[in-house]
Amino acid sequence: MKAWIVMLLALSVPFAALAEEAKEGEGAAPTVAYVSLSPPFVGNYALDGSPKLHVYKADVALKVTGAEAVAAVKHQDPLIRNQLVALFAQQTVDSLSNVEAKEKLRQEALKQVQQVMNDEEGKPIVEDLLFNNLIIQ
Repeated sequence: MKAWIVMLLALSVPFAALAEEAKEGEGAAPTVAYVSLSPPFVGNYALDGSPKLHVYKADVALKVTGAEAVAAVKHQDPLIRNQLVALFAQQTVDSLSNVEAKEKLRQEALKQVQQVMNDEEGKPIVEDLLFNNLIIQ
């Protein structure tokens, strides 16, 4: 008889642990996600009349928190992409020539994406914008 009690107690411990984990999952903070804007941005910039063609390729990811934020960013993807293409096309050779200039571009891109999300969703949603890759020729 004691063996059955010990066995029942041993079996109930894992179930209690699973129930505790489920409770913790309900109150846990939303997870951070990085939404990659795919395909990468590719285009021309600094079209100042010179015969030399300037090309960029940018792999961009947006940092958000929670599944709702991921869904909102994916829903607004065409508008975000349009805004970023326009921003990249306005760049000059000087504005992409060094690390500080690229950081300034990243900050401006983040600001514009947050503005799009604020206008469309009522809040900025996007916490950060990252260049996974930025190639300039």
